[in-house]
Amino acid sequence: MLPDLVSVLRCPICGADLGLVGRTARCDRGHAFDLAKQGYLNLLPSASTGIDGDTAEMIEARGTFLTAGWYEPIRAALIRVTPPGDGLVVEVGAGTAYYLAGVLGASPGRPGIALDVSKYAARRAAKADPRIGSVVCDAWQELPIQDHAAEVILDVFAPRNAREMARILAPGGTLLVVTPNQRHLGELVDVLGLVKVDEEKERRLVRSLTGFEQVAAESVEVTLRLDHRSIEHLVAMTPSARHLEREERAERIKALADPAAVTLSVTVSCWRHTG
Repeated sequence: MLPDLVSVLRCPICGADLGLVGRTARCDRGHAFDLAKQGYLNLLPSASTGIDGDTAEMIEARGTFLTAGWYEPIRAALIRVTPPGDGLVVEVGAGTAYYLAGVLGASPGRPGIALDVSKYAARRAAKADPRIGSVVCDAWQELPIQDHAAEVILDVFAPRNAREMARILAPGGTLLVVTPNQRHLGELVDVLGLVKVDEEKERRLVRSLTGFEQVAAESVEVTLRLDHRSIEHLVAMTPSARHLEREERAERIKALADPAAVTLSVTVSCWRHTG
C-alpha cells in the first residue's frame, strides 16, 4: 500500500491520523497496524458488529464471475456518472474492488481505497490496481477514513452507513449507489431460492441515506445469457449461497436452460450530502 493512501486513513482506536513506517501504519498515540503480506491493512476494531464477511469460496466465485464481464454494464454506468477529477474514490463493501478498479482505470492518477470486512476480499482488492489501498473494516462502525477525504464514494450492493459516509465525503462530493430492481435475476429467484428484492426498496434506500439528496438516477437493464457454470458462480458469490447446499444448488441449476436468459436490472443513483 502506498504511503499517500495510508495518510488518508485514521486509527480505528483513537481516530488519529495514520502514517506508514516501513510496513507498519502508526498513529501519534502509539497504535500500530502491520500490513499483511498480501498488501492489505486490517483496521477492524475488536468492538465490531461481528458481521460475517465473504468467505474465500465466495470471493473466488465473485472474482471469476466479474472477470468474465457479466456485470460490466454496471461498471460502465458507474464510470459514466463518476464526476471527473483526481480526488480520492472510496468503495464501501468493495469485495474484489472490480468496480473501484474500473472507475480508477478511467481516471489515470486517481487514488482509491477499498473497504471490506472480509480479509479474503481485501487480499483480492489489494491486487486489483496499485493505486488502491485495501483495508479491512466494519462498514457499520466508524470508517477508518479521515474527515472529508473522499471525493467520490461507491456503494454497490453494500451496506449504507449514511452518517459515516457524510463524514468522510468532501464538500461537493458524490455518493454513487447501486441497488437491484424488482426484475434483477428474476428468472433465478424462485428456482434457486435467491433473496428477493424488497418491494419497499426505494423507500428504504431514501430512509437509509438520511442527510443526502438524490440528484440523478440511471436504470441499467440487460439480458445476460449465462451458462450453468456462470450461474453457479453468480449464486456462490451471494449470501444466498449460505442457505442452499452445493449439491442441491447444482441439481436446481441443471433444470435451467443452458445458457439461460437472466435479467440484470439495477439503478445507479447519485447523491449529495445536504448538511
